[in-house]
Amino acid sequence: MSQESVLAWLAHHAPDLALIDHARSTATVAEAAEVLGVEPGRIAKTLAFRVGDQPYLLVARGDARLDNARCKAALGGRPRMLDPDETLALTGHGVGGVCPFGLANPVPIAADRSLLAYPTVFPAAGSRTSSVEIEPLRLVALTGAQWVEICKIPEG
Repeated sequence: MSQESVLAWLAHHAPDLALIDHARSTATVAEAAEVLGVEPGRIAKTLAFRVGDQPYLLVARGDARLDNARCKAALGGRPRMLDPDETLALTGHGVGGVCPFGLANPVPIAADRSLLAYPTVFPAAGSRTSSVEIEPLRLVALTGAQWVEICKIPEG
């Protein structure tokens, strides 16, 4: 159902974007980078968490780490990751396929500015084997995400 909701969402909001089904797992940043033949930073991972009672999705480059202090400053509290069942109930997507497209429930989406290091990124597309290629600015425009700076990227 999850990939189908993404396909329906893309057909309505961005019919020019093609869902890429790799027929191999892209559920982790490392797997996705290997399958796509790109550096891990170009994988746009989507994290589901809460700050207090408010759930959020964060889309960030694959090699970035959520910074608790920056998150607290930007969103008013320390992030608490959702467990797989909570993530599925909130988004309609299972862990490994979570993305900001075709969501089961409205949820605020944040996009970390770390994504802007790349001309295109690869978020998941509702399953553990699918993704799309999209420009970070377009991802934000299509999903209504808000830009944030709450991640640290590796040095070097």
